[in-house]
Amino acid sequence: MKTQTAMHYTHNYLINPTNPITVNLIGAGGTGSRMLTELARISHSLIALGHAGLQVNLFDDDVVTKANQGRQLFADAEVGLPKAVALINRTNRFFGTAWKAVTEQFSTANRKSLPNRGRANLYVSCVDTAKARFDIADFLMSSENSDFERTKSLYWLDIGNAENTGQAILSTIREIQQPDSKLYRTVPSLPMVTDEFRELLQMQHDNNEPSCSLAEALEKQDLFINSTLASMGASILWKLFREGMTAQRGFFLNLASLHAVPIVVG
Repeated sequence: MKTQTAMHYTHNYLINPTNPITVNLIGAGGTGSRMLTELARISHSLIALGHAGLQVNLFDDDVVTKANQGRQLFADAEVGLPKAVALINRTNRFFGTAWKAVTEQFSTANRKSLPNRGRANLYVSCVDTAKARFDIADFLMSSENSDFERTKSLYWLDIGNAENTGQAILSTIREIQQPDSKLYRTVPSLPMVTDEFRELLQMQHDNNEPSCSLAEALEKQDLFINSTLASMGASILWKLFREGMTAQRGFFLNLASLHAVPIVVG
């Protein structure tokens, strides 16, 4: 007997929204800064296809330094500015969006001060530490889900990397009702990175000390690992919007060997 392919169908609101899809992008570093551009491209393309597009809040409490230039594409004139402000201003001018910069950390500690109390349809985290991932997971699981579609928490895409390796993992925040299907075995829940890889994350030694120069930063992370992960991670979201379903919920990437391994829906 042939085994049916496991498939996750996208929540209908992402495909037919009454308002722009709300997105909380957490982290404006090497990957987050690139992901912001990919989200803008997704939004611009969705609007051209008759969709409502995206409304993004970018969370980061760091400022631009000389060491950020090159890997994160900041100009000389932006050194000293809050990363979130510099990136959002640039994106809004280029794409004509009205996205928001939030110059504080996204965490359970400051939940009450965050826009919409931190609620959004999609969360995309590009953070450096395991501690930050566990805090985001606690935030998502402890938040009461909104009664309003535009702030109902649906998906979390987490992206992380080392020097030349990385991964992206898509999770559902709560079960997503699936349609009946004769072709596929539908999967309503995708596990969170903090549940599936809890032991590995707990063993991780967090070290996110800032680099003093671009040369030092490149010793820690390859020049193209962040942009590659951002583009591949964005393609997972694009598939949710355009195809309405996905058989893959992430990937592992080794840029040194140019090898990528998909993580299939279980």
